[in-house]
Amino acid sequence: MKLLIAVIRDVDDTALTERLTERGFRFTRMASTGGFLRKGNVTLLIGLPQEKVDEAVDIFRQTCCPAEAGRNRAVLFVVDSPVFEQI
Repeated sequence: MKLLIAVIRDVDDTALTERLTERGFRFTRMASTGGFLRKGNVTLLIGLPQEKVDEAVDIFRQTCCPAEAGRNRAVLFVVDSPVFEQI
């Protein structure tokens, strides 16, 4: 299993979370602030199998609005998750 940690701009939140939900991805959404995007942002935590990582990343690429000069559209981290359990 993998854990995808995504920091996105708050303006992309609704469109992105709707698209992820439509494609069957489940996530935890947290409002956040910080230095990555230097404005209000949202952090998504998505547990997913390795074979779904590319599909998820493609959704971010297709859905996040074009960035302003000097800013990122999103920051994604994909890390190993040795334990994944839904209770």
